[in-house]
Amino acid sequence: MGRPRTPAGRARVVNERLAEAFPGTADELCALDHGNPFQLLAATILSAQCTDERVNKTTPGLFARFPDAASLAAAPVDEVEALVRPTGFYRAKTRSLIGMATAVVERFGGEVPTRMEDLVTLPGVGRKTANVLRSVAFDLPGLPVDTHVQRLSRRLGLTTATDPVKVERELDAMVPAGQRGAFSLRLILHGRATCRARSPRCTDCVLADICPSAGLGAADSGRRIR
Repeated sequence: MGRPRTPAGRARVVNERLAEAFPGTADELCALDHGNPFQLLAATILSAQCTDERVNKTTPGLFARFPDAASLAAAPVDEVEALVRPTGFYRAKTRSLIGMATAVVERFGGEVPTRMEDLVTLPGVGRKTANVLRSVAFDLPGLPVDTHVQRLSRRLGLTTATDPVKVERELDAMVPAGQRGAFSLRLILHGRATCRARSPRCTDCVLADICPSAGLGAADSGRRIR
């Protein structure tokens, strides 16, 4: 096939090829174990500066003791801190978890809201976390931009932006609304498996023939190459 000449063209091919490499819905691709939106929200808050594997080892105990927003909102601080300590930054995360649960109970009747403008008012919740909830838990449009998504979208020449919100908006314009969450998760999976930050495995990459940064190495491949 011919090499796409525009970011939108590359985004289409990236979307198609990564869908073949990593099939499934956003919910199926999500690495955080959860049974409902509340659990996903708590797990996503805990995932900051922590591996998904560690979070998945921590949340069963947390959810067994505090299974919903009402119970977590009333939880003793020291007990929550002890449960989430393995994820790091446990004091700040505990404040966010209890604050989030309290807001969900007091302002949203105990149910996690679906609207972006509501989600970002919850303690510990920014646009990235809100987009995770929207796309994974509610099957709504949402494209979370983490460091992997930001790095790969620049290497692939999909954007030159460095601000996550600008990256999100530019990618939104190129990816169908219903596929945005899965697209983000596939970029993350591809970034972890192949397009690594320090040692990108370009010879094993299914996108190498359309990637402007292929073969340049980590030092130069963060820049968009014409």
